[in-house]
Amino acid sequence: MLSPLRVLVSGLAQSTTRCCSGYVSRMRFLNHLKEDDVACEEAVSNSDLMLFHSLKPLLKKNRDRTLSSVSLHHRDVSSLLQKLGADLSIIRDSILIGCSDRGSAHFCLDLAAVDATTVEEECAAMFVDLRKSFFLLSKSEAPLVAKSQALLRWHQTHRFCSFSGKPTKRNRSGSQRFTEGSKVIHYPQMSPVVIALVHDGSRCLLGRQASFPPGFYSALAGFCDMGENVEETVRREVAEEVGLEVQSVTYSCSQHWPFPNSSFMIGCFAAISPAHSQLSVDHSELEDARWFDLRQIQAGLKIAPPKKGDPVVTWFPPRHAIGQWLIAEWAEQQSSRDIT
Repeated sequence: MLSPLRVLVSGLAQSTTRCCSGYVSRMRFLNHLKEDDVACEEAVSNSDLMLFHSLKPLLKKNRDRTLSSVSLHHRDVSSLLQKLGADLSIIRDSILIGCSDRGSAHFCLDLAAVDATTVEEECAAMFVDLRKSFFLLSKSEAPLVAKSQALLRWHQTHRFCSFSGKPTKRNRSGSQRFTEGSKVIHYPQMSPVVIALVHDGSRCLLGRQASFPPGFYSALAGFCDMGENVEETVRREVAEEVGLEVQSVTYSCSQHWPFPNSSFMIGCFAAISPAHSQLSVDHSELEDARWFDLRQIQAGLKIAPPKKGDPVVTWFPPRHAIGQWLIAEWAEQQSSRDIT
């Protein structure tokens, strides 16, 4: 009898234990698991689980002082829970987060019901707040850890239907929640946020909120209002925060951002006229905003995030942050223009 995990990929039935080559194949495999609870349940038993405790990822220190996430195979998680005397059924709360190139599914699991210290000792790792650890994760791991936390948080905060008030249930993969007997289906959501690097042709504008770490400046950002498109949001936010009128908006890139609670960051460049660059900062929104020329930006990009107790210096968003991508892209464009 064929396993229910055998899926149709490129017109051929392939076992999930065989190589799942190509992006299209992986996406179809994941979609199959989202739609088929039986297939997903079988996939869990042969998968790795990224572990969390009260939304804190389990991380281990590397020799270079960076951090790596800890994933255990299903059988190892089962053994750990047995050793701790915990209920093995909590593994059913695991959520699908992706798959490897070879078609092995990956899940995440929050062990909030288990003693955190004991798990840390058994795994030689630590449960660390994501705000403190995000920038120490590798470029490849950070997005997956952020995605996992966002999905775990969404399920914890959407246990009741916002339409009927009745309890909701989830499908096996965790890709949706629903109320029995109702056609209403709830899907995980992100809040759209624009982050715009304002420039006047030779300078770019960065600001800081009072809540930012000392010396930290970044591009302007704000949540999209209902009914707005991206361009309208950029123009409104820039007008509100620094009193400038945007002439044109150019899209650059996007990023899922886990803070404060799963945001979808839409990165843009916002051009203004050099003749109308006088700032009028709304101090209820920003503590400060200032223009930076290319030399200042290039110098700032070389400064690492300062440690506690270090002298206050002007520094920009660290790696993984879309704010740095925008600033670095602008600096590269300016450098290329100056060379030509």
